[in-house]
Amino acid sequence: MVGVPRGPEQPRPGSSTSPGALRFAVLGPVRAWRDDEPVATGSPQQRALLAALLLREGRTATAAELIDALWGEEPPSQALAAVRTYASRLRKVLDPGVLVSESGGYAVRALGERALDLAVAQELAAEAEKSRNTGNLGHARDVLNRALALWDGETLAGVPGPYADAQRVRLEEWRLQLLESRLDMDLEQGCHAEAVSELTALTAAHPLRERLRELLMLALYRSGRQAEALAVYADTRRLLADELGVDPRPGLQELQQRILRADPGLAEPSAPIAEPSAAPVRPAQLPATVPDFTGRASFVRELSDVLASASGDEGRVMAVSALAGIGGVGKTTLAVHVAHQARAAFPDGQLYVDLQGAGARAAEPETVLGSFLRALGTADSAIPDTLEERAALYRSALDGRRVLVLLDNARDAAQVRPLLPGTEGCAALVTSRMRMVDLAGAHLVDLDVMSPEEALALFTKIVGEERVAAEREAALDVVAACGFLPLAIRIAASRLAARRTWTVSVLAAKLADERRRLDELQAGDLAVKATFELGYGQLEPAQARAFRLLGLADGPDISLAAAAAVLDLPPEDTEDLLESLVDTSLLESAAPGRYRFHDLVRLYARACAERDEQPPSERESALSRVLDFYLATAAGVYAIERPGDRLVDGLEPTAHPGLGFTDGSAALDWLYTEAAPLLSAVRQGAGTDRLRRAVDLLWAAKDLTESGADSHQYETTARAMCHATRAAADARAEGRARTVLTDVLLVSGRIQQADEEALLAMELADSVGDFTAASWVANNRGLICLHQHRYAAGKNLFDQAIEGFRATGNRAGEASALSNLSRAQLGMGNIAEAVEIARGGLAVYLELGRTMRLANGHFAVGVALAKAGRHAEALGQFSEAMHIFADHRQRLWEGATNFRIAEVHLAAGRASQAARHAEQALALGCIGGDRMRGNVLTLLGRALHALGQADRARACWREALCLLEQNGVPEAGEVRALLAPAA
Repeated sequence: MVGVPRGPEQPRPGSSTSPGALRFAVLGPVRAWRDDEPVATGSPQQRALLAALLLREGRTATAAELIDALWGEEPPSQALAAVRTYASRLRKVLDPGVLVSESGGYAVRALGERALDLAVAQELAAEAEKSRNTGNLGHARDVLNRALALWDGETLAGVPGPYADAQRVRLEEWRLQLLESRLDMDLEQGCHAEAVSELTALTAAHPLRERLRELLMLALYRSGRQAEALAVYADTRRLLADELGVDPRPGLQELQQRILRADPGLAEPSAPIAEPSAAPVRPAQLPATVPDFTGRASFVRELSDVLASASGDEGRVMAVSALAGIGGVGKTTLAVHVAHQARAAFPDGQLYVDLQGAGARAAEPETVLGSFLRALGTADSAIPDTLEERAALYRSALDGRRVLVLLDNARDAAQVRPLLPGTEGCAALVTSRMRMVDLAGAHLVDLDVMSPEEALALFTKIVGEERVAAEREAALDVVAACGFLPLAIRIAASRLAARRTWTVSVLAAKLADERRRLDELQAGDLAVKATFELGYGQLEPAQARAFRLLGLADGPDISLAAAAAVLDLPPEDTEDLLESLVDTSLLESAAPGRYRFHDLVRLYARACAERDEQPPSERESALSRVLDFYLATAAGVYAIERPGDRLVDGLEPTAHPGLGFTDGSAALDWLYTEAAPLLSAVRQGAGTDRLRRAVDLLWAAKDLTESGADSHQYETTARAMCHATRAAADARAEGRARTVLTDVLLVSGRIQQADEEALLAMELADSVGDFTAASWVANNRGLICLHQHRYAAGKNLFDQAIEGFRATGNRAGEASALSNLSRAQLGMGNIAEAVEIARGGLAVYLELGRTMRLANGHFAVGVALAKAGRHAEALGQFSEAMHIFADHRQRLWEGATNFRIAEVHLAAGRASQAARHAEQALALGCIGGDRMRGNVLTLLGRALHALGQADRARACWREALCLLEQNGVPEAGEVRALLAPAA
């Protein structure tokens, strides 16, 4: 990195010198190494002589030139002797033949390849320029970053003399040009959000450099911050007029006008948005086509013709074909087969997604768009949050490409529309149980069951020609019993093919049993259920039990460990059963160790459980076991992350064990991976005897909301549990559910709602003597008081929480309340006492070990020290907190810490650093939602104002005021005052 000193343990980047060779550095202090050992370069004047010779790149410098380089117009009387002395000393420490005397002067010769960092930088810059000219921006950025990393502070640092001064200015200008070139490529590749922070700091350091201002305006505009972009121009125009008496250069004026016009040419990069790579990303996501695809010839021709209208030279349309039909009719198989045949016509890639439209929770379009954008090469950090922005970026990423998109199992046209490409050359295939008459411009295909001939041909391909030819009539009976549904035929034929001792007649006889088939076969979607009956009827008893019980658990998929809990079997036996079900096509392997049902198969499995599971109580037992598994495991994760926190002791007991972790990272991996099925298990516990355990599971998994990763789904579940516990008249469970909801609302900054929920939670906890919940509710209510500036009331609540935590031996809770109490003391003006209390909370956290909550202790001490004006100490505490929050993936807390660091820098008069950290806080998000974003924007505005960027500052304040007024918080008055002078 730039600015990181390099010694023997850190060879200069790009070095390829041979062993024992000398290496020199001038892009920073003038230094030399032999291998990894520093070589003494002497006094400042001696280093000045060495630098002058190195920068001449082997050319001879006369004695007069060297005297002028070191001393200028007023050399000392013994200047010539001094030069000779310096040269003699350097010759002694350098290799023979390196410093030579020639024609009354000196030269540095015989250096190895890449021995001088400046030469390496020039070589890398040339390589970057060549790569950029050939369109390889990713490689150009990488190489240019390597060149910039060679600088190690100020060029020729500490070297005296007029020659060094002139070279220092020249090389700094070149460095800035390289930096501008790299930033320009950053914006070309769509990294505008990341560039804002760096450009803000650079424009503060170089306020008159118009190219940097131009890049900042463009980065802000592409980040959706148009008002700030225009404010940068206003600041620049005023600064140039005040300092130089000139107007901005024409390029900057033109950019301002284009922003005012919302010029579409500014809205997207000129190059594809992609992670740095040597070649464009070409997704190839189509599932494998089945080798025994049979029939459907007319449909294949019809769909291929539609795709040709998009891919052919004469085709200038974006083609959409929508296949509709009952479940199991072969929509996906046909679409995948056609897509594979058309791959050559779509050389830029094929995208695929299962939209899960037949299930209770269909895939959200914004989630699918995020996945597609990543597949197309978009960096995670460049993917916007809203559906509309993601859809726009997706269409931009596909512009100019020929890509085929297969949208499988769609719910309706509304789910599909944001996922359609927007330009000619692309095409989309959609499958759904619904006929999409409201999907404008789509070519609709209604897919019916196979003809008897096609059905028999498919059956024959799977089972084998010899076996079917010997029993043709029996084979016709089989496919007829399957209702000619392709999925049913495939399941039946696969089972028969796997059992060499069966004859076709045996299978036909089994299908003739109406007890297993006829009722379901008679109408509509029931034909699919009859098809699954064939496969289910052939299962061994243990397989059938697994099939039934696994279908009971909600969630998009299930892990092997959770499945073992459902079945009450060892993991090894469970895996054998699940893999055998995968072989029958009744279960899918979503990933190693994870399994999922097709949506219709899950419904059928549940129907089988209701009909067949004996005793009926086993269904409830299976769901109870998996809930126990999630609760026990989540409690273990909670305990690892929060040692000393006795909350886990107050949770409902579990009869089934969970997973154990010794590594905190593995524990968090489990929690975030299992978020969706875990929250589904919570919701499934509503209205049952599992209600209390479900609520406790939600509480134990609270990291899901603080990380920001699963906040929306977590909040939805919390609200559902509040309703369920109220309906069940279970005060204890309701109190805990509302405690959880209070946490969610605090994290998102909805203070008034949080206050209402906390009051209800406190009443409920007190009414049933739930001391575990009561202490945490008191802590939360104290935090609410802090947001409301009711510091004395907050102090009383934190004292109450501390007393409760101490009474139950909850050391982690005590530390949390102490940390929060320090902030109440700060609000009351008791700064010294606040620092002492915060240090007390940190001491407790330190006793408990280096876990995530230790970061909260450092954070609280940092806040108190900052208020005391002890800026350096505060920054040290915030730095510790930042590292821990990052290690534990607490993105919102990272953002909050950046905000506090920005506050300290601004208070210390370091406006540029303050702006940089405030930008990082905006990029990460913060605990506190829009309310906190308003505070960050206010602080960023103050920093920008201090940097002379008044118009951009006011743009930040206007946005902040809007957010703060929407949340009805007192900080809005402060922002109005900031805006008032120019009102």
